[in-house]
Amino acid sequence: MLPKHRLILLRHAKSAWPDGVADRERPLADRGRKAAPVIGAYMAREKLIPDLVLVSPARRARETWKLVRGAFSKKVSEREAADIYEVSAERILDMIRAVEPGIRTLLIIGHNPGIENAASLIMVDGDADAVGRMREKFPTAGLAVIDLDLDGWDEIAAGTGYLARFVTPQSLG
Repeated sequence: MLPKHRLILLRHAKSAWPDGVADRERPLADRGRKAAPVIGAYMAREKLIPDLVLVSPARRARETWKLVRGAFSKKVSEREAADIYEVSAERILDMIRAVEPGIRTLLIIGHNPGIENAASLIMVDGDADAVGRMREKFPTAGLAVIDLDLDGWDEIAAGTGYLARFVTPQSLG
């Protein structure tokens, strides 16, 4: 049975730290440019295609999305969301609550600690292996798939989700 709503949280891929570049403008590192398409291919293969993507305005997040979406055969609605950059898990939940009810699968591409903390806050239970790996480390390009039995996004709260999957480029080989 499919969940009523699915939330996919993706931490941006590995970024570079060039001298003199503002944090928001840091590009992906070579490792990140290789990892993001791996995650995109996994999402396409597993039919984890979002109805809407909310992307941090930081360059590394935008570049991650560009490489992930290249694996999808259909166009996906996307919005830049300033509220994802350097925010708390609670602020991410507030942003999710504002998503229109017709969206069934939502992808958020952001940063730690916000993405990891949001996943931990929303998750009440989950696949034991996925929960263990996510709690151990939520690395760059880590992908958490959380299933929600909610009537609308406005109902999302702490402890309302089931962690169905947690994958990383390394776990995908």
